[in-house]
Amino acid sequence: MCGIAGIFNYRDSIPVDHFQLKRMADSMIHRGPDDEGFFIGGPIGLAHRRLSIIDLAGGHQPMSNEDDSIWVVFNGEIYNYLALREFLVSKGHVFKTRSDTEVIVHAYEEFGVEFVEKLRGMFAFALWDAPRKRLILVRDRLGIKPVYYLANSEQIAFASEIKGILQLQGEKSDVELSSLGAYFNIRYVPGPRTMFQHIMKLPPGHMMIVENGVVTIRKYWEVVFEGDDYRSEKELKGELEDLWGNVVSCHLMSEVPYGVFLSGGIDSSLLVAMMSKVVRTPLSTFSIGYESGDKEHELEFARSVANHWQSDHHELVVTAEEFCNLIPQLVWHLEEPLSDATCIPVLLLSRYAKKHVTVIHSGEGADEIFAGYGRYKTMQWIDQMREIPAWPLFVRILKSAGMRCGASKLVRYLNLSELPLDKRYYGVASVFTNGLRDGLLRDWLRNDLNTERYLDETMAGYYRAVQSVHPLNRMLYIDLKTWLPDNLLLKADKMTMAASIEQRVPYLDHELVEFAATLPPHLKIKSRETKYLLKQIVRPNLPDEILSRPKQGFGVPLNRWFRHELKRFSCDTLLDPTNRISRFINLDVAKNILHLHQEKHMDLGEEIWSLVLLEFWLRTYVR
Repeated sequence: MCGIAGIFNYRDSIPVDHFQLKRMADSMIHRGPDDEGFFIGGPIGLAHRRLSIIDLAGGHQPMSNEDDSIWVVFNGEIYNYLALREFLVSKGHVFKTRSDTEVIVHAYEEFGVEFVEKLRGMFAFALWDAPRKRLILVRDRLGIKPVYYLANSEQIAFASEIKGILQLQGEKSDVELSSLGAYFNIRYVPGPRTMFQHIMKLPPGHMMIVENGVVTIRKYWEVVFEGDDYRSEKELKGELEDLWGNVVSCHLMSEVPYGVFLSGGIDSSLLVAMMSKVVRTPLSTFSIGYESGDKEHELEFARSVANHWQSDHHELVVTAEEFCNLIPQLVWHLEEPLSDATCIPVLLLSRYAKKHVTVIHSGEGADEIFAGYGRYKTMQWIDQMREIPAWPLFVRILKSAGMRCGASKLVRYLNLSELPLDKRYYGVASVFTNGLRDGLLRDWLRNDLNTERYLDETMAGYYRAVQSVHPLNRMLYIDLKTWLPDNLLLKADKMTMAASIEQRVPYLDHELVEFAATLPPHLKIKSRETKYLLKQIVRPNLPDEILSRPKQGFGVPLNRWFRHELKRFSCDTLLDPTNRISRFINLDVAKNILHLHQEKHMDLGEEIWSLVLLEFWLRTYVR
C-alpha cells in the first residue's frame, strides 16, 4: 500500500516544480514510510511513497517499461499479477522486477486502455504515456483505494489524499456547501464531490484520460443484478464456497506478516475460519473493547472465535480519554468529516496491530453484497405494509401516539414509510431528523437550494440506473455506490494508512461481488434472516453463538460517554460562541440537543458526535 501524487501541466512549456511535487508526497509519508520516488518529464510529474509488501528490494516507484516511454505510480495490490506476468512474458515483454506494479505498464502496452479490465485487485494508479502525452488515472472497481483530483484550465493535480492537493493551495480550503448539506443528511459526502471546494473524487470503476488538454472520465466496470436465478440453493452454496476459498487464497499474497481485524461478527469470523484453513498456522487476530463499559461482553465473541481457531489473539481496551485525545489526529488523517465514531477504534487498533503485522484483513463489504443490514428488512416490511389499504390510517394513529410518548425513532420511521423507496432509503441513514436538522441549520444555509440538490440528484441518478430490478437489489446498488466507497472504505483506507498498515477486504473481490449480484433476493434475505446464503457456509465453521449474535462491529459507547466522561468536552466544543461551527448552526439548538441527551430524554450521541467532528474539521482544514 502506498501514496501517489502528480501534476500534469497542459502546456509543454510549463515544467513541473520538483519542490511542489515533493511537498505533495511528504504530506502522505504515513502511507509509505519505506521509500520515496519521483519522475519529472517536462509538464508531467509523478511522486510515490512506498509501503513495501511485494518485491521488497525491487519495487521502487515510479516504474517504467523497457524504453522509459511508459511510467506508472501505483497504490494497491494486483492479486492476479503472476498470471498476467506469465502471459505478458510469452508475448515478449521484458520484466526488470518481481513487483505487481510492473505488470501495469506492460499490460497497457499490450492491451491499450482496456488493460484495466484484466486487473483483479484494489488499486489507484496514474500512468503516463510519453509518446501520446496522455495521462491515465484509474480507481478500482469498488473504490477500495482512493484518488482525488483538482482540475482547471491549466493543469490537473491528483493524490491519494486530499492533503497532497492542498499543498498546492496553502493547506486549507473553502467549504463545498452542497457537500455540507449531504453531511447533515447522511453523515458523509457521496462522490464525486468532497467537502473541499473544487477537489473531486474519481468514482470507483472509472478511469480518467487527460490528452490534448481534454479531461475525459469513463466507466470501465459496473455491477449487474440479474433476474431470477434457476440454480438451486445447493448449487449456489457450492459455487459460493469454491469462490470464497479462491478469493481468500489470492488475498494472502504477501512477503510481510499479516493478520485479521476480528470483531466477533459473522463476516470477520468467517474470514478467520477460511484463512486458518488455508495457511494452517495460527493467525494474528486483533479486537477492541471499551473501558467503563461491558468490555468483557464486547470482547467475548471475538475471543470465542479466536479460541475456536487457536489464533494468536490480541485485545485492546480504549478509554473515553484516549478517544477524546485522538480526535485532532483523526480529523487530520480522515480529511473529510465522516460521522462514524468507529474511525477512532480502527485507528487505535491499526496502530496496535502495526507492532505485529504489516497487512491486515477485514470483513468490510459482506453486508453490502449479501444483504446484512437490518434496514433492508425494514424497507421490505414497509413496502409490504404500504400494500394494506388501511395503512395510512394506521400510520396517523401510531404517529400521534408516538409523539405523545416521545418515541422519536418510531415517528421518524413512520414519516419515512410515507415516502417512495428512493427517498425513504437514504433517509434511514440520516443522523438528524428533518425537523431537528431544519432547526439546527442557520437560515441562510437551510434556504440555499444547493445544499439539498446535490444529494437528491446523486441518489436519484443511481436509482434510475436500477429502477427495473428487485427493491432489495436497488438498495444494495445504492450502498455499493455511496455508503461503501464514501463511508466504510474511506474509513478503512485512511485509518489503516495512518498507521502505515495495508488493509485488504476479500469480500470486495470483484468476482465475488459479481457472483453475489446474481443471487436471487430470497437467498440474501430468507424468512427475515439476513445474509442467508453466506451464513450457510459459515455454520460448519463457527460456534453457534456467533451465528445468532446481533450485528456489532467495533461500536463505540457514544451515548454513555457524552452523558458522563465526555459531557463537559462536548459542551465546551459546541457551545463556545467563538467556535467555527456557529457559522453554520444555531447554538441554541445545539444546546438543546446536549440537554435532551444529558437528561436522558433522547439518545442523541450520534448527533452530538456529528457536530463535534464537524467543528474539529472546520478548525483543521477551512480558511
